[in-house]
Amino acid sequence: MKKSFKMTLSAVFVLAATSFVFAAPKKGATIKIGGVAPLSGGVAVYGVECKNGIDLAVEEINAAGGINGQKIQFICEDDEGDPAKSVSAYKKLVSKDKTRLIIGSLTSGCTLAITNQAQANKVVQIAPAATAPAITDAGNFIFRACFIDPFQGRVGGKFAYENLGSKKAAVLYDIGNDYSVGLMENFVSEFEKQGGKIVAKESYGTGEKDFNAIITKVKAANPDVVYLPDYYATVALIAKQLRAQGIDTPIVGADGWDGLTENAGDEVLNGYYSNHYAEDSDSPAVQKFVKNFEKKYNKKPNAFAALGYDSMYMLKDAIIAAGSTDSVKVRDALEKIDNDYVTGHIKFDAKHNPIKSAVMVKMIKAGNKLSQAYAATVEIKD
Repeated sequence: MKKSFKMTLSAVFVLAATSFVFAAPKKGATIKIGGVAPLSGGVAVYGVECKNGIDLAVEEINAAGGINGQKIQFICEDDEGDPAKSVSAYKKLVSKDKTRLIIGSLTSGCTLAITNQAQANKVVQIAPAATAPAITDAGNFIFRACFIDPFQGRVGGKFAYENLGSKKAAVLYDIGNDYSVGLMENFVSEFEKQGGKIVAKESYGTGEKDFNAIITKVKAANPDVVYLPDYYATVALIAKQLRAQGIDTPIVGADGWDGLTENAGDEVLNGYYSNHYAEDSDSPAVQKFVKNFEKKYNKKPNAFAALGYDSMYMLKDAIIAAGSTDSVKVRDALEKIDNDYVTGHIKFDAKHNPIKSAVMVKMIKAGNKLSQAYAATVEIKD
């Protein structure tokens, strides 16, 4: 009996020590943070830029001494924009690398593929740019750094009516893309609420290349604004065909447009899109970020880079506040975040969506190159 009692005490001591080491790693230990992103494939421009922003944040944090003396080790897996590969990447990070804090993935479909597993495993997951509302439905271990689609759809509708003075809108959207459909629905709702009229609503299928038939219908409706919520490659194709048919009205879109400056031409001029930050903002945090990013990568950062950067800094702030890398304690600390970041002042609502404003960005020419500039800040208060 005494021998058994001593063994029990020993076991308790070992378990307690193990728990202590996990919750508060000794000084000099490495904090492993996982990442899932499309570093190759059709939407690699998003994933690569997001990872660049995260890598810059890690470099800055480690150069400043790390987090409580511990350096960050960021382990990022490529999901190629494929939800099945997102699952494989998640399993590798959790099982092999033993990460309990993950940033990713980028697109909503890939992010949704792993939220239920992260919640079940009590793994903190921050989605930098996945805007579908359902992302955080999995539970209280899931957060996001970006605003959600219903919000930016409404932002587009309010901007088109109030800032552009538009009264008649046409909407073109991908019927097979939840991102595009959700944005369309909320743009329509807000634009009509403001007093505008939808004069054309035309859909197309994912992967289509010829949009002339539906554009002919749009032209006949004579809108004074066109809402086009899709990703940059499709936006460039449709914009070119809109302009070719003589439709020179403003085109308004959403954050999927980010990437147009390197992948489009003059057809997207007189175009505006809702985004998470503007690189020409006079915010000191933005200017510092842009300067450091340009120094490291020799180019300006897009919104995906900024959201990745903010995601890592939010984790850093939460770990410091928690005094621990334990995922439950980090989750509790994230829920209390109320700080300024590059993409704005962030605190979370009950669904772990950030409460923040959106900026509208205008496509412009800077010399002979396509560029963009801050156009307006839009808030939705109800």
